[in-house]
Amino acid sequence: MPRQKSRRAALCATVEKAFDVLGRKWAGLIIRELSAGPRHFCEMERGIPSVSARMLTERMKELEAAGIVRRTVDTGTPVRTIYDLTEKGRALIPVMRGIERWAHTWSDS
Repeated sequence: MPRQKSRRAALCATVEKAFDVLGRKWAGLIIRELSAGPRHFCEMERGIPSVSARMLTERMKELEAAGIVRRTVDTGTPVRTIYDLTEKGRALIPVMRGIERWAHTWSDS
């Protein structure tokens, strides 16, 4: 019994950690925006117009630290930063689509 309880506790901790990252304001919309492919920062700002540049930068850094988003610097002129989902991030696409369907179905209730 203690071993089973330990596994449950570990699973709960893992799920809680995932919700801590994914449940942050704007994280879902960022993942949704990047699910269409790589984006420059300015494209992300246009795609999520209600988020401030400061908050977008903060969330992008958090998602990068979590291994969900990859940041690459385009050394062309002008130098621009490109964001894309990692393999870990792309694995979230079906989850995010499921959440969108759920929200659409239940948004009026």
